[in-house]
Amino acid sequence: MSKKKVLMVCLGNICRSPIAEAVFINEVKKRGLQNQWETQSAGIIDNHTGRQPDSRARSILKENGITDYSHKARQIVEADFNKYDWIFGMDQANIEDLNRQKPKNCRAKVELLGNYHPGRSIIIRDPYYDSGAVGFQEIYDQCLACITAFLDKYST
Repeated sequence: MSKKKVLMVCLGNICRSPIAEAVFINEVKKRGLQNQWETQSAGIIDNHTGRQPDSRARSILKENGITDYSHKARQIVEADFNKYDWIFGMDQANIEDLNRQKPKNCRAKVELLGNYHPGRSIIIRDPYYDSGAVGFQEIYDQCLACITAFLDKYST
C-alpha cells in the first residue's frame, strides 16, 4: 500500500505550514500511522528558501511537546501537484495562488486546511508580523484541531 501524501502550504513556509507539517507528523506518530502518511510543507514565494521556521514557530512546537522537528523552507513546484494527494493552503490567498499554479488534471486536491476544523471552516491567519507568539499558539491549536479531524476521516 502506498502512502497518502499531504503538502502544507502558506506564503513563505516559515510560520503556518511548518507548524501544520510538524503537527501532522506528530499526530501520525502518536497514532502509529507512519506507514500510511507522508507530509511536507512549502511556500508560495521563495523569499525564505533554505531558512528554518520562524523562532516563534519553533518555540511553540517545543512548548507543545514537538521537539524533534527539523525543516528548511522551500517553494512549491509544479511536480508537487502530482506527487501529493492533498495540498492544503492556510488562507484564501494561498488557495487562489495554488489554483493558478496547478496543472490541469493534477493528482492533488487543493483545499483549505481549515475546512477540517470541527464545526466550522476557518482561515489560519498569518502571524508573521505579530509582535509576540500568541498568534503562533493559535495556529498550533487550529492545526491540531484540523489535522485530528482530517486523520479521523481518512485514516484506516
